[in-house]
Amino acid sequence: MVTDVHQGIMISVSTDYRDDYSIPGQNHYLFSYNISIKNTNDFPVQLLRRHWYIKDSVGENREVEGEGIVGEQPLLYPGESHTYQSACNLKTDFGAMKGTYLFKNMETEDYFNARIPEFQMSVPHRMN
Repeated sequence: MVTDVHQGIMISVSTDYRDDYSIPGQNHYLFSYNISIKNTNDFPVQLLRRHWYIKDSVGENREVEGEGIVGEQPLLYPGESHTYQSACNLKTDFGAMKGTYLFKNMETEDYFNARIPEFQMSVPHRMN
């Protein structure tokens, strides 16, 4: 698990290779990831957007940007957490993701980005 705190937002990420949805012979590897987001600020925040940078082991880079996370824009009061699961497909058996979440401070109505720490996705046998 990877954890980082930035702008008062604690983000923890864990990953899992999904052998049941992967087809290595066709260069299709699926990884699920679980993310926990905790507001450690003393004011409520709302997650509005996500921006991902995805890379694989042969240098292919992708960017994914959009509203919310898995169809939600969670509102987090001080001390509250939100957890969700999503997935990423790669053409190789190793890669990484990192990015940012755009938040709104619900008291001041200011916007800020919280960094999502870089995390690796790897087929289990690859690390042996």
